[in-house]
Amino acid sequence: MTITITGFASSPDRGRGLARDMRVRWALEEVGQAYAMRLLSFAELKQPAHIAHHPFGQIPTYEDGQGLVLFEAGAIVLHIAENHVGLLPVDPQARSRAIMWMFAALNTIEPVLLERETAMLIERERDWHHERLPLVEQRIRVRLGQLSDRLGDAEWLDVEFSAGDLMMASVLIRTKSSGLMDAHANLVAYVARAEARPAYQRAFSAQLAIYEASLNA
Repeated sequence: MTITITGFASSPDRGRGLARDMRVRWALEEVGQAYAMRLLSFAELKQPAHIAHHPFGQIPTYEDGQGLVLFEAGAIVLHIAENHVGLLPVDPQARSRAIMWMFAALNTIEPVLLERETAMLIERERDWHHERLPLVEQRIRVRLGQLSDRLGDAEWLDVEFSAGDLMMASVLIRTKSSGLMDAHANLVAYVARAEARPAYQRAFSAQLAIYEASLNA
């Protein structure tokens, strides 16, 4: 049965690969699994048919064609990694470390990055915006510095590329437009290596094509 995932019919990220369905696309490309897309408008995200699959009215969702429906990109990527060869090491300890890095990306790194996005997009007209933003950016610099120190001159977070790297790189890509990662050459190179992977390139090209098509619709 064909795997189906949901994504934006017209992504607010303008085809930059920041929407969370990109993480699922990338994982499926890494393990060589075909998939279909169900594209949804913002209005459709709030309709009962989608809410039945995702109670928060977001994307992505994942359907395996055999009755399993999942939401949350991290949970979906972990499911893919656990059921297909290519994203989790065979060694039990290395496998656990890869999953650890997935959680670190989502729970330790991404929240501070999203806090800045909220400050820039929603709070910038508030009187306290100019005082708060430097504090938010300093928290990001601390986290990126800690991650940079841990990565060092290694190619990946734990010897071989894994779902942990997929999730971490997906999160770090969000910093590119801000320049906050530029102080850490090893993190910049790390993200570049991830983006150069053929699976990432296929996933990115596919989602970019959808965005470009939406402009002409």
